[in-house]
Amino acid sequence: MAFIDYYKVLELDKNASEKDIKNAYRKLARKYHPDLNPNDEDAHKKFQQLNEANEVLSDPEKRKKYDKYGENWQHGEAYEQQARQQAGAQGGFGGYGGFTGAEGFGSAEGFGSDDFSDFFQSMFGGAGGARSGRQAKYRGQDYNASLSLNLQDVLETHKQTLTVNGKNIRITIPAGIENGQTIKIAGHGAPGVNGGPAGDLYIQFNVAPDTNFKRDGNNLYTTLKLDLYTAVLGGEITADTLNGKVKVKVKPETQNGTKVKLKGKGMPVYKKENEFGDLYLTYDIQTPTNLTEKQKQLFEELAKSST
Repeated sequence: MAFIDYYKVLELDKNASEKDIKNAYRKLARKYHPDLNPNDEDAHKKFQQLNEANEVLSDPEKRKKYDKYGENWQHGEAYEQQARQQAGAQGGFGGYGGFTGAEGFGSAEGFGSDDFSDFFQSMFGGAGGARSGRQAKYRGQDYNASLSLNLQDVLETHKQTLTVNGKNIRITIPAGIENGQTIKIAGHGAPGVNGGPAGDLYIQFNVAPDTNFKRDGNNLYTTLKLDLYTAVLGGEITADTLNGKVKVKVKPETQNGTKVKLKGKGMPVYKKENEFGDLYLTYDIQTPTNLTEKQKQLFEELAKSST
């Protein structure tokens, strides 16, 4: 997998603040979001790179390692540990400017981040490895991907094929998955080094909001218009749910803003078969307009009788 400069991906320099990183990610993620570029493979690839860059640079610890080791940042601690062991066994690194410990790596003059790969290769995969009789094994880099869905897509468990780094991966998407949730597909990251285990694939789900329903966990909320006559006299109306239409009984003298719970008509509970949240309806009573003279008279009579 080719090295990706996360700062260039976010169009920032290495002195960028946490706020700069956050703002840059939001701006570019909106620009390259798959929903706005449905048939643009380049935009989709850019969006994946943005998520990967943001995940690393927005985390202070990961960013510190990335700034120090560059493309080798995920293996930095392992390299330092091996370096300390060799330093103890050999009395320092005379061949590399007289280093006596791993702490000097990041600041020694004449040994920049571009030299780390060559140094690590010589230590673990080249002559040093040959002398020790074996090469150190390292776990492969994790991959990050994103998948955009809508609320209807997560009502049922289903399978979907993703293309990650040229490979097709068929995954199962559990019903009820939430926006921003991440799942791990073990062993589908980058290959390991010197026979080490492969990294993992992390998929973040972007579940777009629905204009008719507001989601809060497993529950859904919506507003339902109710005519004045049904509100006063009661009756039966039809309400929309994500699974279709249902009949709802309205009690007489229902007040504006009344909430009604439709049990089990919300979102499926993640990884719990046959369990569902609830749907809450809020009545928005509509005042009748364009009344006839007869209707006005009837309302006037009603008003008089009520006083």
